[in-house]
Amino acid sequence: MEMSTSKTGKHGHAKIHMVGIDIFTGKKYEDLSPSTHNMDVPNVTRTDYQLIDISGDSYCSLMDPASGITKDDLKVPAGELGDQIRADFDAGKDLQVTVLGALGQEQIIAAKEASIK
Repeated sequence: MEMSTSKTGKHGHAKIHMVGIDIFTGKKYEDLSPSTHNMDVPNVTRTDYQLIDISGDSYCSLMDPASGITKDDLKVPAGELGDQIRADFDAGKDLQVTVLGALGQEQIIAAKEASIK
């Protein structure tokens, strides 16, 4: 989100000040690091799945349309998005959900009505 560099100090290294936002929680994080050090960058994936079912305990049954592989380990998100997914699914709409993944975490971040081909 933000990045600034300080001048070289008496100990010889400039510092980088970084501010970022967690893609899953929206929480703001800050880090201060010497400019000569390496930083790890997360590999973020974005995948679209077809919503097959929502179980009683709010877990989604999702299918990757390209491979046909199913996954059943993601919960319906809380809040307005989750309410909309449930309402559309209960209304019989075919839904496509977008799943964002990084650092071993995955979360449904969007849903839309699937276009039937």
